[in-house]
Amino acid sequence: MEQRSAIKFCVRNGISAAETLRMCQKAYGDGALSQARVFAWHRMFKEGRESVQGDADSFLRLSWCGSL
Repeated sequence: MEQRSAIKFCVRNGISAAETLRMCQKAYGDGALSQARVFAWHRMFKEGRESVQGDADSFLRLSWCGSL
């Protein structure tokens, strides 16, 4: 949940998803969320999500299915 809060902070400060990923990797090292998860959370927060609870798995599945 800590990383999700960091991602939310980045979104609120206009930091891109790619830069947010880089910052998470630097801060959390091997424990950082994957690129797909960082990008998914970034997009959800950018689209107005407020809660940092839950997971991005359902969002990732919907995004993947939508790209077919």
